[in-house]
Amino acid sequence: QVQVVESGGGLVQAGGSLRLSCTASGLTFDDSAMGWFRQAPGKEREGVSCINWSGSITYYVDSVKGRFTISRDNAKNTLYLQMNSLKPEDTAMYYCAAGLNGYCSGSWSRGVSYNYWGQGTQVTVSS
Repeated sequence: QVQVVESGGGLVQAGGSLRLSCTASGLTFDDSAMGWFRQAPGKEREGVSCINWSGSITYYVDSVKGRFTISRDNAKNTLYLQMNSLKPEDTAMYYCAAGLNGYCSGSWSRGVSYNYWGQGTQVTVSS
């Protein structure tokens, strides 16, 4: 049984930092590209970042470039999202997803090339 579990969310002031973690079990973690997504109330889900199986290739949505860093530790089956210089507009539920294969597709941000999703962790940034 595959389980994907996010952690690390919380309440932080604008300008602060958080590190999200995502642990996956029941799948071959280092065969999977991994993605972070977020959804704010009343808004569509948005792709935040994607990382290929080895961690050598990463993608980011423009709004987080230079502030967020995705990484992975395949020995620990764990994905990370380091979020710095947080803004109120980063407030959302953040989800981790395991890809269908080891590479981020050209449409990685649409969320259609992932087969396992976590339940999410809430990030709230106060102004």
